[in-house]
Amino acid sequence: MKRRDFLITTLLSSGLIIRDQLNTQAAAIPDFSNSPFTLGVASGDPLSDRVIIWTRLAPDPLKGGGMPNKRVPVQWKVAKDPKMTEIVRQGTVMATPALGHSVHVDVTQLDANQVYWYQFQVGDYQSAIARTKTLPNPNTSVDKVSFAFASCQDWQNGYYVAHKHLAREDLDFVVFLGDYIYERSGHKKPVRQHQGKDCLTLEDYRNRYAQYKRDPNLQAAHHRFPWIMTWDDHEVDNNYANLNPEDNQSLEAFQARRKAAYQAYYEHTPIRVAFQPGEDITLYRSFDLGNLGKLMVLDTRQYRSDQPCGDGAKPRCQEVKSETINLLGTQQEQWLQSQLSNSSASWNIIAQQIMMAQYDVDPRPNQGIFNMDQWDGYLTYSTR
Repeated sequence: MKRRDFLITTLLSSGLIIRDQLNTQAAAIPDFSNSPFTLGVASGDPLSDRVIIWTRLAPDPLKGGGMPNKRVPVQWKVAKDPKMTEIVRQGTVMATPALGHSVHVDVTQLDANQVYWYQFQVGDYQSAIARTKTLPNPNTSVDKVSFAFASCQDWQNGYYVAHKHLAREDLDFVVFLGDYIYERSGHKKPVRQHQGKDCLTLEDYRNRYAQYKRDPNLQAAHHRFPWIMTWDDHEVDNNYANLNPEDNQSLEAFQARRKAAYQAYYEHTPIRVAFQPGEDITLYRSFDLGNLGKLMVLDTRQYRSDQPCGDGAKPRCQEVKSETINLLGTQQEQWLQSQLSNSSASWNIIAQQIMMAQYDVDPRPNQGIFNMDQWDGYLTYSTR
């Protein structure tokens, strides 16, 4: 036991201090002028006995959230019915300024392959009631798993009609393969206009996520299914590779930008990771779908070598055959090999961000124009 934990436990048992005084740090319910649940709710990373439920308090979502600089207690509950009468789990979690007043609750001791509903409350304000589902027990006989995948939801290029229809499907979960937001300031003639300039700071990214998450069709898809998510490049910077930006930024400036982008990603997604501000996020992970499948989620951005041949779409140069280039990073590659070697599932499913099959983007014969940002640019690595 750590010294601090020992002292707290001793004082608590002696009746000298109250736990809430240690943990809440003057937490209180703000006097909201409107609902703090403008960004909806979401669930994700389901397992057979647990699921993450998420929300972020943001009464003024496009101006940093509009929350005071203090901790706020958020009540949550999970039920077996959509009217929230048969409660199976409930509790209180603190929404903190350090994480943009977002909350991630890992709801445990749930039944396998079971539909649940959940809701948050702050003061007199209640969130929408949303649906989620746990996965089957590992190695259990399973005949069918239904899921959809989505990606590249550029706010500017159109409305989220696909999400509207997605919310009407009968699925176990949704896999999102990256580009949840786009970091650019905007096109010349967009269908919908991004607010603000290119995202560089934590507040920039928070506001961009808030703009996306206010979309009612996107919220509807989150409210219907748990999501299993990973990122691609636009959550940070187009075509970035590890600590190599596309934009003309110094290493120090891009490190700060990437940290801000990673934190904003955590604050707005229902992922099960241990995270502290300023830290990287380990996103590669796997999910057992009974004995029918194993879903392995990859991160092809955070650890990759810089794109060979100067990036872009072009003929391949000798660099694509180099044994030193790497798309997954050594540790993630070894993890993936171990997952595949040890899997006894009927189907091994790899969820990743970029085109894996070789694809010549020029239809003329013998042109050989390939996208260096995809697996085509890492030819020797991708075929070994």
